[in-house]
Amino acid sequence: MPRGWDEWDRWDRWPKYVPAAERRAQAAMEIKKRAKKGLVAVPVLIEGRDIARTFWGKAWCENLERYSDYSNRLPRGRTYVRNGSVVHLGIESGVVKALVSGSDLYEVKVEVGSVPATRWKGICKDCAGAVDSLVELLQGKFSKAVMSRICEPKSGLFPSPTEIKFTCSCPDVAAMCKHIAAVLYGIGARFDQSPELLFRLRSVDHQELIAHAGKELPASRNRVSTTRVLEVDNLSDIFGIEIAESDEPATKQRAAKTKAARGKRKPG
Repeated sequence: MPRGWDEWDRWDRWPKYVPAAERRAQAAMEIKKRAKKGLVAVPVLIEGRDIARTFWGKAWCENLERYSDYSNRLPRGRTYVRNGSVVHLGIESGVVKALVSGSDLYEVKVEVGSVPATRWKGICKDCAGAVDSLVELLQGKFSKAVMSRICEPKSGLFPSPTEIKFTCSCPDVAAMCKHIAAVLYGIGARFDQSPELLFRLRSVDHQELIAHAGKELPASRNRVSTTRVLEVDNLSDIFGIEIAESDEPATKQRAAKTKAARGKRKPG
């Protein structure tokens, strides 16, 4: 018998209504039990009405909503993710594992295919010279041309429905239940906090975008970024010499040191 089936009405097979407060209490108890077995729960917390606010989070959600396969099913998960029903969401290479609070605590698994090597190579090449730093990349602060390239359907960084597989332990027979929909939105919310997780999920190294950008920069700019600048104090330590900080010309400083040295000499 499917998990949670005993809570469904025996005549119409619709689940009995369980107040949100009761669902949260049940979920908290279950999470506590799993914590003793090693689970470190990372819930999805949404503040306000916006599920995602940054470039990466919004781009993920907008990419999902772009596809007709998902457009009719995703709205079912918005309320769930907003009210804190996604009590755990972990992202690893190629897979997302989550726990969603409903009539029971349901297990959701979302598998996302890795970016094909040729596609990733093309993204890096097209973005070369346009991403100056890791901070800029993770904050989504780059040109519209780079944004368009990264978000390009089928050839960009975000997955199409054919690259996504999902399962849920709930008894709902729909291809995408509200628990899965909530998790898909929860992934976008998580990218708001840790955008580097998108690259982990797609099994690519985000720092390669920066490396390619560096190769395309002018030689003079590369020299500035790669040359180590030694400060005066470092020079003193390394070479065991004193570096004068006076504004006097070097010749006057040497003359003063020479004179002082002669005064200290013992008579012959």
